[in-house]
Amino acid sequence: MNRLKPERPGLPALADLCLNHLAQDPELLGQFMVEAGYDPPGLRNALGTPGFQAGIVDYFARNEPMMLALCSANTVRPEDFMAVWAKLNRHE
Repeated sequence: MNRLKPERPGLPALADLCLNHLAQDPELLGQFMVEAGYDPPGLRNALGTPGFQAGIVDYFARNEPMMLALCSANTVRPEDFMAVWAKLNRHE
């Protein structure tokens, strides 16, 4: 029996999952906005940009309990999440 390996989410999909996770908890969203330096208009303008996507994934990667909660709620393997993060942080 062939088992299909689940597809690793890409940066845009992972960033969307992160934002949706924060949006479910206004306190967490507010904390992210303060730490990242966003006000509501700035956040709206940043959505979908590569810098925002990388930043929100980095934010979750640096908060392991939050990253694990996101992964558990969205059937994303933590190692797949961290592989996307590691790709963003390669030092060549």
